[in-house]
Amino acid sequence: MGYALILDIEKKGEMMKAVGVIVEYNPFHNGHKYHLEETKKKTNSDCTIAVMSGNFLQRGEPALVSKWTRTKMALEAGVDIVIELPYAFATQKAQNFANGAISLLSALHCDEVCFGSENGTIDDFQNTVDFMKKNQRTYDSITRLNMKKGYSYPKAASLAYSSLSKHDTYVDLSKPNNILGYHYVKAIYDQNSSVKAETIMRTSAGYHDETISHESIASATSIRKTLFSTEKNMDQIKNYLPPSTSKWLSSYYRENQLFHRWEEYFTLLKYRLLTSTSAELANIYEAEEGIENRLLAQITTATSFMDFMEKIKTKRYTWTRLQRLCVHILTNTTKEQLKPINENPLATYIRLLGMSQKGQNYLNHIKKEIELPIVTKVSGFSDELFTLDVKATQTYLTIFPEPLRSSLLRQEYATPPIRYDEELQKYL
Repeated sequence: MGYALILDIEKKGEMMKAVGVIVEYNPFHNGHKYHLEETKKKTNSDCTIAVMSGNFLQRGEPALVSKWTRTKMALEAGVDIVIELPYAFATQKAQNFANGAISLLSALHCDEVCFGSENGTIDDFQNTVDFMKKNQRTYDSITRLNMKKGYSYPKAASLAYSSLSKHDTYVDLSKPNNILGYHYVKAIYDQNSSVKAETIMRTSAGYHDETISHESIASATSIRKTLFSTEKNMDQIKNYLPPSTSKWLSSYYRENQLFHRWEEYFTLLKYRLLTSTSAELANIYEAEEGIENRLLAQITTATSFMDFMEKIKTKRYTWTRLQRLCVHILTNTTKEQLKPINENPLATYIRLLGMSQKGQNYLNHIKKEIELPIVTKVSGFSDELFTLDVKATQTYLTIFPEPLRSSLLRQEYATPPIRYDEELQKYL
């Protein structure tokens, strides 16, 4: 998943283009490398910015390795600036995810956004957004009727769209990256943003593919699945990763003796559920229609996270929706805490994770034009949504033994943005 933006700024009488990508890099693989290179070619950019999800991701999963390690993967792959997409947006459905991302890019004065898609033609996305604006009431009505039949919201919405859209210049909204792309374009419209949209066709591996079928390109899903099934053996996935990614994955496992996945957090999730009442769970974000009762009924006999998910999965609730709910239970994120997002889905700060020398020069040049505060470390900054990022990181680190856990927590509070010299290929 990813998309790019272009910032045109005047520097010493010339126009400097900064291109950005919004990503998860879980982990950074050859498909991401292709997207990054094609984006640079397409935009003829001088500086690359990545807006990257933090320690918990859009599909309701913990990131394989920390955001700091993924930042290093990005910097060594050619990204110049890495900022964090806040938890409040990164763990949301496509609409809220896109709104947060577009608001951040607008705050960075971007002129153009370019996302990866299965469609590959930006005019089709524009046509689809225009079509949906004209048919929103009918679409919503059909979606509600489909949900009453027991379909999940994504399926109900997809069926509603298919029943209305018969034109071949509209986007297939059953495809995951097309869905995200549609919401990026719609967010631009809804926010009255000056950002222009563009897209790049995804190649070889599908977003949800669980098996590897191409000689050098594989989805992050299939890479993670292979990695876990081979007991952390890098040999079977090294052809699908840049050398820098293989290096940092090996380093992370060597230092921490684990990669992050849901099974590592199941004991904590089970504790949270067993010590919560139905009323308490009903206040958790994304707990709707009494689903909390189903979770409580099944958790006592569940022996693993996978077992638990199989027990609670229904036709009405998608696997991703349930995983996101579990993330919010794990972090104790309530509806009240995320209420501001539903009322005003805009980012309120920019968390800087890392930068190259070129990236630092770029930020120094445009910092007076950026209206949002740029956060370089946790201590000394206070924001209602930022507290969720801190809590998410604390939760992410709970699976480590002491004293490693406390050491990593101290690092989160004290670590300044990573600085990388791209010419010397070393960290400063």
